[in-house]
Amino acid sequence: MKYFSSLSPLLIAFVETALLGFLIGLEWHSFRRATSKDLGFGTTSTLTLLAVFGLGLAIVDSTLKVYGIGLLALGALLVLEYQQRLRTGDNLLLSTLIALLVYSFGPLALHGPLWLPILFVIVILLVLGEKPGIRRLSDAFRNEEAITLVKFFIMAGVILQLLPDQEIAPFISVTWSQVWLAVIVVSAISYFSYLAQTYFFPSRGVLLTGVLGGLYSSTAAIVVLGKRAHGISTAETRMIGAAIVLAMLMMYLRLWVMIVVLGHLETAVRLALPFSVAVVTSALIAWLMLRAELISSAPQSEAPPRHPLEFSTALLFAFLFVLFAGLTHFAVQHFGANGLHILSFMVGFTDIDPFILSLLDGKFHVSEAALEAAILIATGSNNLLKAGYAVALSRNPALYAAAGWLALTFLLSIGYAWVRLAG
Repeated sequence: MKYFSSLSPLLIAFVETALLGFLIGLEWHSFRRATSKDLGFGTTSTLTLLAVFGLGLAIVDSTLKVYGIGLLALGALLVLEYQQRLRTGDNLLLSTLIALLVYSFGPLALHGPLWLPILFVIVILLVLGEKPGIRRLSDAFRNEEAITLVKFFIMAGVILQLLPDQEIAPFISVTWSQVWLAVIVVSAISYFSYLAQTYFFPSRGVLLTGVLGGLYSSTAAIVVLGKRAHGISTAETRMIGAAIVLAMLMMYLRLWVMIVVLGHLETAVRLALPFSVAVVTSALIAWLMLRAELISSAPQSEAPPRHPLEFSTALLFAFLFVLFAGLTHFAVQHFGANGLHILSFMVGFTDIDPFILSLLDGKFHVSEAALEAAILIATGSNNLLKAGYAVALSRNPALYAAAGWLALTFLLSIGYAWVRLAG
């Protein structure tokens, strides 16, 4: 670093500009060769010299007036070149945009941070190199997905900024912004797992359904898998059992990530051991269930999942968040840690995410060990609920092993929590 700091900034900007222009030229040359016999405007040498030319004009006049005149001249030449291509039936604007972006490398390298033009080049290279994949994604992109994305931006970029950072009520020790931040974290995990399952893994197998479904709702995923196991062969049911175990595994990972993202590092450290034991053991059990089977990724006939990012879902989650915060405050105030643990057991038979997040964001007068025990009890009773769903919906003895492991995690969670409290 000391060596680079001794070099002239103009020399660094020149080398960076020429090198980045050369890289874009190489990729553009390869792209045109693959899509057309005619290279058209923008060979490797042309784009390299264009980048250096933009840098030279930016150096001549620090106000960038000369650079602006050069931009107008370049635009006029590109218009003439585009009119010429229109006569041959080539109406794509990609080469024109590439030329304008390369021309901007000089001022970016001269006046901006080092990483900015590099980031421009990375985006350009990815767009050119992955154009077939981008085209397939565009063809598969549904009209309603744009509205869904707008909803997510409204939730994360508008509503969160407008909410005050003050407690909702004296008996609810969480703030408005904490409630909505929890909603955004859960919605983001759900939404991105939905996108992965819908667009990147459309031909998903049973195992992938368990993994990705477990990211946004392990209970919902196990309900779907349990229904699917009803009345089918033992061999396929064994794979569904492994998917159920993997869905539960993803619940632990999802909860731990949410705890870390929301800034509760001490709690995350305390839960790292029991959660990691549950994850590793579940992965081993799933592998044992599958070792005698040939795992196939053949396309499934099931309908694509419906995304969980809806305002109604977000509002319901926020309501449950506040409700559980109030109930937790009441239980702690009147019954202490024992009341909190009884409430944790009861909440496990509903949706545990809002309860756990409200528990972490609240200022309850209980020890860290009591909070850790409450989270473990809630996850354990939730696994007991899932075991009941798996058995009742499938009515298939081949799922008893997976359901038995889910029920066993309830006992292990209760035992571990009791040991932590006793210690």
